[in-house]
Amino acid sequence: MKTEKVHDYTDAQIAEDLGNSKRRLFELRQQSVTEKIENPRQFGKIKKHIARLLTEQRARELAAANTDA
Repeated sequence: MKTEKVHDYTDAQIAEDLGNSKRRLFELRQQSVTEKIENPRQFGKIKKHIARLLTEQRARELAAANTDA
């Protein structure tokens, strides 16, 4: 997913997608221990997606703090 799409998310959608992505990463880690993973590149993709979501979430927090100050 591209950053442009993340900008269009609401705060609730970001929180929900973040939870789902973290859960998916956890499941992949468990799967890697118990069995072979078909596509190990999924780790990097999910981590980057989590980073995009966290970056957008933090940017919104900072923007809200700047408007209040």
